[in-house]
Amino acid sequence: IGLFVNTIYCLDNEINVKYEPNWESLDKRPLPQWYDEAKVGIFIHWGVFSVPAFDSEWFWSVLTHIFIIHIIYNWAAKKQKNVVDFMTRNYRPGFTYADFAKEFTAELFDPDKWAQLFKDSGAKYVVLTSKHHEGYTMWPSKTSWNWNVMDVGPRRDLLGDLAVSVRKTGLKFGAYHSLLEFFNPLFLADQSTGYKTQEFVKAKVLPEMKELVNTYKPDVLWSDGEWVADDKYWSATDFLAWLYNESPVKDTIVTNDRWGSNTKCKHGGFYTCQDRYNPGVIQNRKFENAMSLDRNSWGFRRDVQLDAYLNMWDLIEQLTKTVSCGGNLLINIGPTADGRINLLFEERLRDLGSWLKVNGEAIYSTKPWKHQNDTVTPYTSTDKAVYLISLRWPDNNNEQELGALDPTIVSKIELLGVSGELKFSPKGKGTVVTYPPLTPGTALKHAFVLKIYTK
Repeated sequence: IGLFVNTIYCLDNEINVKYEPNWESLDKRPLPQWYDEAKVGIFIHWGVFSVPAFDSEWFWSVLTHIFIIHIIYNWAAKKQKNVVDFMTRNYRPGFTYADFAKEFTAELFDPDKWAQLFKDSGAKYVVLTSKHHEGYTMWPSKTSWNWNVMDVGPRRDLLGDLAVSVRKTGLKFGAYHSLLEFFNPLFLADQSTGYKTQEFVKAKVLPEMKELVNTYKPDVLWSDGEWVADDKYWSATDFLAWLYNESPVKDTIVTNDRWGSNTKCKHGGFYTCQDRYNPGVIQNRKFENAMSLDRNSWGFRRDVQLDAYLNMWDLIEQLTKTVSCGGNLLINIGPTADGRINLLFEERLRDLGSWLKVNGEAIYSTKPWKHQNDTVTPYTSTDKAVYLISLRWPDNNNEQELGALDPTIVSKIELLGVSGELKFSPKGKGTVVTYPPLTPGTALKHAFVLKIYTK
């Protein structure tokens, strides 16, 4: 009876826990289980920057800084000249970045089609840029007058429409949100005081984030643009205390670590640490590798070259090495201004889905294998098996030597996608596995997964 009462008391304490607005308290919040099990997400960088679709999604900042140096960032003169030359050749004198907004039409945007593609890719959640550093909101925000999707551009709630479609497929939906805005007058005024005032945060950032959460109830809030000032300026801990204690998604939402110049890789829900973060060793804290299929840009760009895109082997390598170290992979694509996902992005995502249909049990709901010491070959594990993900087919008589695998703990080994058991034998402290001959046309490609049953 005492044990029963104590259990009820502990559960009640967990349910009614109140998080204080400080990192010591906030960092104790458990990460919702769905996120760790999901492993694969889709990131979408879409906005006014998709209209020029040149250089990168930082187009406005680069364009402006040829005239106004060091307002926020110090970009290389070569990059600045590249963008300004593009504008000079193609647009009338006096054309401003804001003029691009009316050309952000999204007339071919089909949210159901997008959502089905993401489902087919094997992803379990989707994160859309609700607002990038340019300040343009992808929903009809009350805090962004005349600089949102309903007032100028598509005249449509792009965020809301996609959220509905994504959730219909059973996927989780999240929103990326930039704290800063390149040239918002309130932000620049705060910046001029060394961030000793908070007019921008009080009038724009906090009400905007609460509106976003209350209206769309995202499963992920992916914060960015934090690096110019510390968490005190952004009132980050106050907002997160509200998010975890009072918001409509207080028990299910997942957040990252970009809440101030002093928080990345230190505080928050999961860690991102830096863009394209793939640490290569098992981490104690849940992390996410946010990376893009275009190596050099997050948004769609018309000037991209083919070799800038990751091929399927690159993508599978990123996925398997990230998951084997305890992370999730957030795969970014950049749609066009008229609302299309280009065919190369679609092909990559469909190929990923095909691979996951065969090998997904080695990815979803797995943990890093604690005995892993072979950093070249990714391992994952569940309570029932260990999975070795081989990024290349062995060329030594179809034999692969696994230095990290003690043969005395192995009961049998299978190759996912192929029936039957594989032959294996001890070699020193490791194990040698013999792969079966495969018929041409097999569904197995890119990477090959051994399912290892242990004693």
